[in-house]
Amino acid sequence: MAASEPPSSSRPRRPRQALGAFFISSGTLHFTHTRYYVAIMPPYLPAHRELVYISGVAEIAGGAAALSPLRRAARWWLTLLLIAVFPANLHMALHPDQVEGLKLPRWLLWARLPLQPLCIAWVWMATRGTGAAAAATR
Repeated sequence: MAASEPPSSSRPRRPRQALGAFFISSGTLHFTHTRYYVAIMPPYLPAHRELVYISGVAEIAGGAAALSPLRRAARWWLTLLLIAVFPANLHMALHPDQVEGLKLPRWLLWARLPLQPLCIAWVWMATRGTGAAAAATR
């Protein structure tokens, strides 16, 4: 093994660390860029600001759980969260004119929809673990 190569036991943690950082960062954006998230909420949902805050807390909690021994719970939590936010992503692709200040091209809004299942796959892969750790999280 090369001196710069990390031990094999640390490799499985990298996807989980990236996953945790992604969801913690994304959840934090719900509080620092609340106006943007409120703007993309479908009009048929009530209490936009409150739902943005709730989803931000949910993302932060899921990211933190992915970094802890609770990663099995994080697997389900984040999967359900990604499914729950999909209608907002679909609404944004279908009605970009209703999203104030949206500067993304329409093709990009549609292109991101198939990323949802890939994100779910990432959640499952990253929270799976290996060896004894995997047995403990199954």
